[in-house]
Amino acid sequence: MSEWFTLLISTLDATLRVSTPLLFAGLAGLYSERAGVVDIGLEGKMLVGAFAAAAIAHLTGVVWLGLIAAIIVSVLFSLLHGFASITHRGNQVVSGVAINILASGLTMVLGLAWFHQGGSTPSLTNNERFTAIQLPFAESMQTVPYIGPLYSDMLSGHNILVYLAFALVPLTWWVFYRTRFGLRLRAVGENPKAVDTAGISVATLRYQAVIIAGVLCGFAGAYLSTAQNAQFIRDMTAGQGFMALAALIFANWRPWPVLFACLLFGFLDAVAVRLQGVSLPHIGTVPVQLIESLPYILTVILLAGFLGKSRPPKADGIPYVKER
Repeated sequence: MSEWFTLLISTLDATLRVSTPLLFAGLAGLYSERAGVVDIGLEGKMLVGAFAAAAIAHLTGVVWLGLIAAIIVSVLFSLLHGFASITHRGNQVVSGVAINILASGLTMVLGLAWFHQGGSTPSLTNNERFTAIQLPFAESMQTVPYIGPLYSDMLSGHNILVYLAFALVPLTWWVFYRTRFGLRLRAVGENPKAVDTAGISVATLRYQAVIIAGVLCGFAGAYLSTAQNAQFIRDMTAGQGFMALAALIFANWRPWPVLFACLLFGFLDAVAVRLQGVSLPHIGTVPVQLIESLPYILTVILLAGFLGKSRPPKADGIPYVKER
């Protein structure tokens, strides 16, 4: 096999790993925004989820307890967002920004108070984090030309949260387009008055949507600190919640395009890592700072190009006031 094919396989392998938190967060935003609730707070919920997962996994030695803690804390922040924007009909963008600020400050303060490591948690052992899973026949197929590396090196060897994230895409499509709950969820984001007229509680549906978003953000945060990395560090989400929002807009609020958008952003990030330290013809070594900013620059370019073509749910970001 050629060196270029090996490089492609390793880049695609990295793409799947880097895309996973974006996909969890993108699907979280999909549930929330299709129900009419703008969720700028994806970043903050991912951050508190990452901190809770790493802290509890370290204190108990059980990574699954860390995951449960991440989900619970993220859902609590989602309920806080729902209380402000659904119950009290506050500005959803302001509420989301407040969630992000609160999460950033709270994780740093608790990290300093509990672990005395500059806001980070101690490094996790293998028992305290999600480790790689080898798919059946991965070793025996490794010698098969081309197909073997695709299966053994790219598809196999990821942790369970990676496979869960990609399995949630068809499940989300099925929920949105093949279930009564999904139909009502889409309807409340387009025409909440019609849903209310039919005797269905708009507030209940929106709360259900933000709770689901909180669960998925908990998975995203737990993945960052207990799977992709082996500890929590300060502000480790590094704008991934906003990149997930960009992927959601780029995908026009639909499940399968969200997958492809997250894979695209993940691929850009993986390529940026591969380019670090590489000397390009007639250019020389590209500065590391430029390489690290490349995914974010291209995200802004793509978002600017497709923003006018996307159509958000009609009631997205608009508080519903029940007529008496």
